[in-house]
Amino acid sequence: MAENLNHRFSVAPMMDWTDRHCRAFHRLMTRHALLYTEMVTTGAILYGDAERHLAFDAAEHPVALQLGGSDPAALAESAAAGESYGYDEINLNVGCPSDRVQNGRFGACLMAEPELVATCVRAMKNATARPVTVKTRIGVDHRDSYEELRDFVARVADGGCETFIIHARKAWLKGLSPKENREIPPLSYETVYRLKADFPGLAIILNGGVESLDQAEDQLARVDGVMLGRAAYKDPWVLAEVDRRFFGKTPPVGSREATARRLLSYLQLQQERGVPPRAITRHVLGLFNGQPGARRWRQVLSDSRRLEQAGPEILEEALAAMQPQRIYAGTEAQPAAALAL
Repeated sequence: MAENLNHRFSVAPMMDWTDRHCRAFHRLMTRHALLYTEMVTTGAILYGDAERHLAFDAAEHPVALQLGGSDPAALAESAAAGESYGYDEINLNVGCPSDRVQNGRFGACLMAEPELVATCVRAMKNATARPVTVKTRIGVDHRDSYEELRDFVARVADGGCETFIIHARKAWLKGLSPKENREIPPLSYETVYRLKADFPGLAIILNGGVESLDQAEDQLARVDGVMLGRAAYKDPWVLAEVDRRFFGKTPPVGSREATARRLLSYLQLQQERGVPPRAITRHVLGLFNGQPGARRWRQVLSDSRRLEQAGPEILEEALAAMQPQRIYAGTEAQPAAALAL
């Protein structure tokens, strides 16, 4: 468990993406970025397979559990479960705009019910010693004035939330898909900056539209932290410079090849637990983005027939398939020994 969480740089929770295997992979490249789970509903924890949804590797610390729900008692019980599994933070999703989430009365639609969100936060804080944070938008539908956002934050802060992760776009609950809600509503970083100015005692973390570490670093002059989303997933090697640039620490690995080889032992361990390689390899397809041989790397690791029979050696096969193009381009790297996660 991380005793003092640092929100200076984090990787966003992303449905179907940031599962435990994705986080284990990301942790090979950054020891200090705060990682988040996918959103896990209270129902999945209380009435489903809690072990499947909550178990993670100790090497993933610092890691936060994001919950979806609107019933204070269920959220409190789920927060306590998250603490028992060792999560460093419990986060409440008040930003997801999908129809499925709305039908469950949680996610972005909760922005219209600030008192309920405050009650949920209060219940969660009473159930766990871990920090309870909220991830939200800057508005929802036509409730998008700054005054409404400021009121929402003030009320939820009264419930005990001290850290807000603000996706700097409003959400449209009808008419836009979740993907379109990430792209069509215009970004308003100024709104997030204004929140920080009005609530200097709160930690305000900016999310949305940040595509590079340069952009993330620039934002830190105005907010307390930056959350990177799909840019970190699609081009994961960007995480290799996070520890140096944001935390003043030495990166844990020096090359893409070394990262791939460090992942070998993790694949071996997961195979012994019955996890198929495809559950892990799908997260590493972008490791060599923009590099010679990247296409061959992706082809090997997304070959469904090969993956059906493959074990951890599939990574060695993918690296070997890249070599002719990398040698031709003069970028062949010295092999690194496989290390334990």
